[in-house]
Amino acid sequence: MIAKDEKDINGLKAAGKVCAQAMRLMMESAKPGVTTLELDQIGENFLKKEGAKSAPRVMYNFPGGTCISIAPVIAHGIPGEHVLQDGELINIDVSAELNGYFGDTGASMVVGTSKPEYDKLLEAAKSTLDKVLSVVRAGKPLNLIGKTVQQEANKYGYNPIFDLTGHGIGRQLHDKPSSVYNFHKPEDRRIMDNGLVLAIEPFLTTGQGHVVEKTDGWSLKTVDNTIAAQFEHTVIVTKGEPIILTL
Repeated sequence: MIAKDEKDINGLKAAGKVCAQAMRLMMESAKPGVTTLELDQIGENFLKKEGAKSAPRVMYNFPGGTCISIAPVIAHGIPGEHVLQDGELINIDVSAELNGYFGDTGASMVVGTSKPEYDKLLEAAKSTLDKVLSVVRAGKPLNLIGKTVQQEANKYGYNPIFDLTGHGIGRQLHDKPSSVYNFHKPEDRRIMDNGLVLAIEPFLTTGQGHVVEKTDGWSLKTVDNTIAAQFEHTVIVTKGEPIILTL
C-alpha cells in the first residue's frame, strides 16, 4: 500500500509496534526447555492483549500464531511440541493485524549458548538489513534492495536465499509489490514510490541459497540442510530515511 496521510502512518506504526513488542518478548522467552508451542502462545497472547490478531491465522489459516523455525528450517516453521535445546539456531517471525493495518518483523537468534559460526552469520544478516535500510529511498529502483542484499551477503562469504522475498504490506499481510527480491534482478524495473510500505527481509545462508517445503506443507528448510538467518523490518519509504515501523 501507499501510506497517504497521518492516519495511515499512525495505524501502521501501531501495528508495527505491537509486532516488535511481541517479538522482543518471545526472544527473551526463548530458553532451553521451552517448547515452540509455549513460545508461540507467549507471542500470540501478547498480541491478543493489545487488541491485535495473528496475521498468519487471519490471512492463511496458519496452524500457529507466529512462525518459529528451527535450523535448517528458516521460514514458516509450525509451533509444536519441539523443546528448545541449548545452542539451537532459530528464527521467530511475528506478523499481526491491528485496526485494519498489518505489521511484520522477524529475527534469528541462538537459544542459550552460541558458537562463532552462528555469531558470524547473525551479525552479517543484521548488518545486511541495516545496509539495505540505508539505501531505501523514494524514486530509487526497488531492485536496489535485492542488489544490496546480494552484495552484502557475498561480501561476508554467504549467499542470499534466492527463493524467499520481502513484500509489500499495509492493509493486508502480502500487498503489492508482491516480490521484493533478495538478489540482483536487472530486469526488475519497478520504482519505490513515496509512502510505499514494505516488509524487507534479507535471508543469508552458508549454502546454495535455495529452500524446499517440508511434508507439513508449511515449513521451508534449506535444500542442503545448511544454516540460515533472517532479520526483517516493516518500513515506509520516504524521500529521506525510511520510517522503520518495527524497531
